[in-house]
Parts: sequence; structure tokens; C-alpha cells
Amino acid sequence: MPRLLPLLVIAVWIFFWYRNRKRATARPACTTTAPAATSRLSAEAAALGLLPQDQQDTERVRRDPQIDGAREAAERGAWEPAAEAMTAIGKDWERRTALVIALAQAAAEEDAWLTAWEAARPGDPDAAAVRARSTVFLAWELRGGHTADRTSAEQFEGFHRVLLRAREDIARAIELAPEDPSPHVSDLWAGLGLGYPHAYMHELWAEITTRAPYHYEAHYSALQYWCAKWHGSAEMARDFADKAASGAPAGTLLPALRLVAHFEHLDRPFLGRHYRTPEARAMADALLADLPAVRPDHPRLPEARHILAFFLVHQKRYAEALEQFRLVDGCIGSVPWRYYGDPAARYCDYRERAVQGAK
Repeated sequence: MPRLLPLLVIAVWIFFWYRNRKRATARPACTTTAPAATSRLSAEAAALGLLPQDQQDTERVRRDPQIDGAREAAERGAWEPAAEAMTAIGKDWERRTALVIALAQAAAEEDAWLTAWEAARPGDPDAAAVRARSTVFLAWELRGGHTADRTSAEQFEGFHRVLLRAREDIARAIELAPEDPSPHVSDLWAGLGLGYPHAYMHELWAEITTRAPYHYEAHYSALQYWCAKWHGSAEMARDFADKAASGAPAGTLLPALRLVAHFEHLDRPFLGRHYRTPEARAMADALLADLPAVRPDHPRLPEARHILAFFLVHQKRYAEALEQFRLVDGCIGSVPWRYYGDPAARYCDYRERAVQGAK
């Protein structure tokens, strides 16, 4: 019996080690729904005028009367307000691209109003820009949002066929308005799906930056191409973001690209330790320093505030995070929340951490 005792001890140790290891490996890498207790609106959050979970709009990132009004009119079948809004925006390329995207999303659902616009004004460059982006949206809807292994051959066939058609629409839009960068931005998303070679992407990028060197929407779109999940790598994406941010004047929002690139290349992007490194803190500080110079009507400003608040909560900089949450509350259709199964619950969870931590 004394000889068997060490063997029994080892056997018991192995049993418990294996059981604990099995439990650890069965645990999901990150949770996708927030605990119910933290989803309720606390008294402190209510006193600050923050909205409850069921009043968070998970589809939009901001309310913009000009852009929203044009899209809502299009959804009702009227093209004239869309055309008027495009004319009013003129060569404000950042807002023009945002309006093109909003109208194109509506046209991808129902394009009778856009067809009527094209018939009433043949050769209208504004309608052509919307048509080009709507065809890109239509292609991505045909593909669906699943990973490649969960996407059927029929979906891929339709996806590539419509993207090739989109290239024709993009070429026409460029011909009709050579100085407008928005059709080229649409081409970035066509290239994401068609797998444009790096050499072509560099040529396309030169066309965009010649027209609008600090165009945030274009930079964000190109960053997606250079991410590891598409046609680049973590190093390429971070290098692209660093070069864009370091060479930009104040008020362009381009420092936000560093945060996006960092978030996109984490195996477990919701673990706080990834955001408490000196590098991650410097990214947040650079974006904080840029925000005062950003125009208030910049269409991507709220999205930058969302990811900044996410970083700041993980860095336990709760008062600074709360300031961002108060400026974006109510519209949360943004990174990082849309990566969660229940975006509103997770957003409110992080917001509450900021509320309580800032007390």
C-alpha cells in the first residue's frame, strides 16, 4: 500500500488538472451578451440624462437632419430631396460621400426612386455616384455577412457577378464627375470583395488622395482592405493607420484609425489588458487631442467617440469615457458594439462602468 500511495496522489492530481483544463477550454473566448443586471439604467445614469437600453438605436451612428431627411424622402419614393441635398453639399467630400452611402443603402433596398431620378436627369453625376455605391451594397447583401466557410457557392457567384457590374457603374460615375472621390471610395469596397491586387490598390489610393488627401471615409475603407481578415496583415493595417495619422493635420479624425487597426487585430478584442499598454494609451491620447479640432458635423465623429470610449473604459479613465458616452448616447450602430450579439446591452454595460467609475 505505501508503494501505491504516490501513484494515487499523482492520479488524483491528473484527474483534477484534466477536469479544470476541460472547463477552461470549453469557456468561450469572450461573452457576447451583457449581464442583465448591468443592462438596467442606474439612477446615476438617469440623472445624467442617459437613455435606457431599449432606446438605443443600433442601426445608426448619428442623427443628421440633412442626410437623414434625404434618405427618408428616398425611402418614400421621392428623389428630388436627395438631388437637392447632393447639390447643397457640393464639394464637401466627406459629407458628400456620407450622403452617397446613405442614399445607396436605401436604393439597395428599393431603387424605383433612383431609376426615376436617372430618367428625369440623364447623365446626372450625383445619381451616378449613388447608383455605383448601391450596386456595391447590393452585391454585399447577396453575399451575406457570414464567414467564407458559411457562404454558399451561389452566394459567391452572385456576389462577384454584381461586383463586376458595380465596376461598370463606378467607371461611369468617375467619368461624369472626375474630381469626386466618392466613386473611388465605392471602388475600394468592390476591391475588398474582388480581391484587387496590392499594386492596383496603390494606384486607386493615389487617385483618392489626389482628390481628398485626408478623407476619413476613404481611409477607413482602405484600412479594411489592408486588415488581415481581407487582403493584408496586422502589420500592413497598423502601418497604414500610422502613416495616415502621423501625416494628417488636426481635425481629420485620422488618429482614430490606429484604434480601429488595434481592435481589428486582437484574438480576444474584449479583454482589457489589450488596451492598457503604453501604445494603446498613446493611441487614445492622440485621438482625444484631435477631437476639439474636428468639425461638429463630421459624419464619422460619433463612431470615433464610440471606439475611444471603449478604449478609455478599459484603461479605467472613466471620467474621460463618460464625456464621450454623453456625446453619442442614443445612436450606437458602430464599432465596437456591433461586434456583440446584443450591442445595446453591451454598450450600456460599458457606459455604466464609466458612470460608476467617474463618481
